[in-house]
Amino acid sequence: MADRLKQIYSQFFPFKMSSELWQNVPLAPPDSIFKLTAAYKADSYDKKVNLGVGAYRDDNDKPWILPVVRKVEEIILNTPALDHEYLPITGLPEFTVAAAKLILGPDSRAIAEGRVTTVQTISGTGANHLGALFLSRFYQWTGDKKEVYLSDPTWANHPAIFNNVGIAPLYYPYYDPKTLGLNFDGFLSSLKSAPSGSVFLIHACAHNPTGVDPTRDQWNAIAEIMLEKGHYGFFDCAYQGFASGDLDNDAWAVRFFVEQGVNMLVCQSFAKNAGLYGERVGALHIVSPGKEAAERVKSQLSVLQRSEISNPPSYGARIVTLILNDAALFEEWKRDISTMAGRIIDMRKELFKILTEELHTPGNWDHIVNQIGMFSFTGITPEQSKALTEKAHIYLTVNGRISMTGLNRNNIRYFATSLDAAVRGTL
Repeated sequence: MADRLKQIYSQFFPFKMSSELWQNVPLAPPDSIFKLTAAYKADSYDKKVNLGVGAYRDDNDKPWILPVVRKVEEIILNTPALDHEYLPITGLPEFTVAAAKLILGPDSRAIAEGRVTTVQTISGTGANHLGALFLSRFYQWTGDKKEVYLSDPTWANHPAIFNNVGIAPLYYPYYDPKTLGLNFDGFLSSLKSAPSGSVFLIHACAHNPTGVDPTRDQWNAIAEIMLEKGHYGFFDCAYQGFASGDLDNDAWAVRFFVEQGVNMLVCQSFAKNAGLYGERVGALHIVSPGKEAAERVKSQLSVLQRSEISNPPSYGARIVTLILNDAALFEEWKRDISTMAGRIIDMRKELFKILTEELHTPGNWDHIVNQIGMFSFTGITPEQSKALTEKAHIYLTVNGRISMTGLNRNNIRYFATSLDAAVRGTL
């Protein structure tokens, strides 16, 4: 009877999944940041500190929903005419127009001339991916190789994004561990020695992970060589307003390069400056030499976007659009941004004060206040970083990068004294 049932079953279900089907799929390592966060959450120690997360926290170590976002959410909730229909492939038109003006400037000549193509993306990560995918398909590469120059170091996701579209990452000197600042000479040397027409990914402000940015004079020198060599600028702007507290100031480099005529694109994110981490609101802006070229670029971006996500999500884009297009809401948003940036700057100053004036921690700690934005490269060794995590329950990446937003008045002294002990070798 059992054999007969097996025979009948095999007639109706002739195929079965082999247990060996995925035997050749290697087990990928977990993402380092998410692994760090998981370890922090599993830790029961009452003084634990999470300095790995790339998201803003208030002075009570809680996620902060911007007051202006709360207000706009109420407006959306009480607008019956809004529906849940698909957005156009390239995104909410009111959003793309406003986002372009925010990063490129309301008086941008490139926008006025119709040379800017903007597509709404899945936050900054999606903008990076779509920009990389577009270049992999259509950029006039030098020679047979598709390569992009990334800063050393850079955001961990950058090399993965480019590798996934067949563009090999190369690296240009950026951070100088001796000075804990910018390796400007090394940067310029790479720009000069790279083949003409090379693609350089450049952090627009608040460099991740170092917090080290060029000065305006240095930006000018970088732009000159980019123009001279015909290099392509792949700008990643994840922290506009979040770095200095001033939206225009943090967009200066991008606007300057556009004005100078550098061939470029810009990846834009509203995760940090609007606190819309989970809503995935971003945009890709490609600046073309003419209006006709911009129209062709848009046609191909539409094809690529359609095949990947079809249409971007509407909720976060509507929030940002309302903020950008209403003068009162925009001013309130700027105040919220100033609050976040100001708290980070205050934490930098307080940490510097404790280390230098109270603890007299060995070494020079000027970089703590000289660096800008969410992250700081402390300059400590991997062994010291591991000691902080294993012995003091302070979670940070092994390269010594800390998220300044994880510090607050309740834990900054504990972190400072632990850091001091780690540096002295007494932790």
